Amino acid sequence: MVTGKKPVAASIFDQKSTHMNPNGRPLSPHLSIYRWPVTMVSSILHRATGIAMTVGFILFAFWLADAAAGPDAYAAFAGAMGSTFGRILLVGWSWAFFYHLANGIRHLVWDTGRGFEKEQANASAWFVIIVSIILTGLFWVQVTAAGLWGGML
Repeated sequence: MVTGKKPVAASIFDQKSTHMNPNGRPLSPHLSIYRWPVTMVSSILHRATGIAMTVGFILFAFWLADAAAGPDAYAAFAGAMGSTFGRILLVGWSWAFFYHLANGIRHLVWDTGRGFEKEQANASAWFVIIVSIILTGLFWVQVTAAGLWGGML
């Protein structure tokens, strides 16, 4: 049965506004159909890892304060960081460090005027992502092999 009312979604797109092309399509691609280039993801991750490292350094300051406060305070902190959630945070922060480091080196290369071609920028973005994952894995293999994973926390 037709009531004479348009569905809400259809009426929004039927309206003429300054945000629409004459053919009724939005001027900007919608996020659900837009494919993010790896260089854009790399830029966003660089900012996000910088923020994550800031939070990690604040936590590092608490770790130092708890270590100075005595064994009971340190044991409470170590217990929290030794939990599953704490270990996930530690791995995440170490990945953020290695990603930010590798991408910072990429930016230093850009400062020399190299690597701005589209293919080079895409390749270097993938390289940074892959290297950061490999370095994080190698770091935690070394931490585990040295017995620090369980002993330190």
